[in-house]
Amino acid sequence: MSANQKTDVIIVGAGPTGLSLAVQLIRFGVDFVIVDQKEDITTLSKALVIHARSLEIYDQAGLATKAVENGEIVQQVALMHNGKVSAQVDFSGFGGQLSPYPFMLIYEQSKNEQLLNDYLQTHGHQVRWHTELIGIEQNVESVIATLKGENGETQTIEGRYLVGCDGASSPTRHFLDIPFTGSTHPRLFYVADVEMNLKAERGRLYAMPGQDSFALIVPMRGSQHWRLIGNMPEYNEQVDHEITFEEIEAKVEQLLCQPLDITNVRWFSSYRVHTRHAELFDVGRAFLAGDAAHIHTPAGGQGMNTGIQDAYNLAWKLALVLKGFAPESLLVTYSDERLANAKRLLNSTDQFFDVAVSNQWFFKLFRETLMPTMASLMTRFKTSRELLFQLVSEIGINYRESSLSQHAGDRSFKVKAGDRMPYFLVEGKNIYDRLCSPKFHLLIFFDGDTDYQVLKLGLQKEYDHLIDVNTIPISPRIVEIFGTNQSFIALLRPDNHIGMICKDFSLKTVTTYFKEYQPTR
Repeated sequence: MSANQKTDVIIVGAGPTGLSLAVQLIRFGVDFVIVDQKEDITTLSKALVIHARSLEIYDQAGLATKAVENGEIVQQVALMHNGKVSAQVDFSGFGGQLSPYPFMLIYEQSKNEQLLNDYLQTHGHQVRWHTELIGIEQNVESVIATLKGENGETQTIEGRYLVGCDGASSPTRHFLDIPFTGSTHPRLFYVADVEMNLKAERGRLYAMPGQDSFALIVPMRGSQHWRLIGNMPEYNEQVDHEITFEEIEAKVEQLLCQPLDITNVRWFSSYRVHTRHAELFDVGRAFLAGDAAHIHTPAGGQGMNTGIQDAYNLAWKLALVLKGFAPESLLVTYSDERLANAKRLLNSTDQFFDVAVSNQWFFKLFRETLMPTMASLMTRFKTSRELLFQLVSEIGINYRESSLSQHAGDRSFKVKAGDRMPYFLVEGKNIYDRLCSPKFHLLIFFDGDTDYQVLKLGLQKEYDHLIDVNTIPISPRIVEIFGTNQSFIALLRPDNHIGMICKDFSLKTVTTYFKEYQPTR
């Protein structure tokens, strides 16, 4: 089949995942075509939260500051029982040691899509709206997408690779014949955006577990704008029942133990929660990302963020292969790393959801009696608070089991190969400011005695196109994070996860990493 157009990457779907992939490909100088059967970006708020890890990714493209300026920062989570706060965690007191974004940012999907789409347009790219994927063919060198436009005419585009970011009902996944296994939660859930005069602190999210249900009250941009999320347990068996907003309001007031004083309902919807993941994230030259690859409960607001991070993981690997800097086998690690992450996420959010909404007697007893005490105790200790932030913010995601993680030299370090590069300041400035180039990064941490010039000059001569080099004096904070006061090096992947960390300063150490750690399946 001859194609009407050729490109490097065909992106199917222009939601947060597809647009994020496009942004990353622009950073790496990779040509692409992005299509979507919708008429434009969404006008609905939909997914709500951007977490610290996603903001760190946005920052590399210069987008984080604008997102924060136009979002609502939430640094406190309050757990309520019988109308009173039983436990509270405040990220502002410790999160700043872990990320430059020690908060949850309420920055809904419509704003995210607008931000990302503006970036595309600024850099000379346009989404092809009203364009539907109706077929995929592959050969050993390319993938050909057949598309149908608004006028019904068809065209073909030939790409080196194709990425389906086309949502939970993904046509891409169906054309690739990839099973989408999982389950549907029996409870009926709701989401509503409202304006109300609530006697509550801004910048605080309220979680209210009850005996047979739960509710969240989340602040959104604007002093009276709030999001309500929860479940309606009495409709377990009534699959087709349409609930009214008055029923939602009564349920939230029951859990909050006070009237809501709602002045306007912007929109509300009820839905069933599905938890599923594709058995593979790739077939040949085609890949899945975001909701096309995995869907899960809304616990922790992880969905949109996970899709953004799928795109981030895949983009640099596609770029290196397309530019001839890496073998095609590198692409195997996308499915290996992100499918493993999706499975962990589904397990953890399902477990959290069971605790929050299960009607089994022991979960009801736990929510009513033990949870307030346990939550109060956990939020008193620094270690448990930090673990909670790492989990929710997604900065704790690691690829330690990946074939790209070399562990031979990391035994004496607190930080391991596969971990996200920890956040710290160097001479009062964010370390991530040095890690924005779309390259590998070699960080040389020196104690004042080690000679690193041979390594630095050798890398600049042989790998300047692939690696940038930064030298960093060892500070007490670095000793605390990494667990050593001796000189060492850390080789970071372009997504700022550590590929190798060791105390060997020879050039051969770095060149061996690139020679030996080429993945195979």
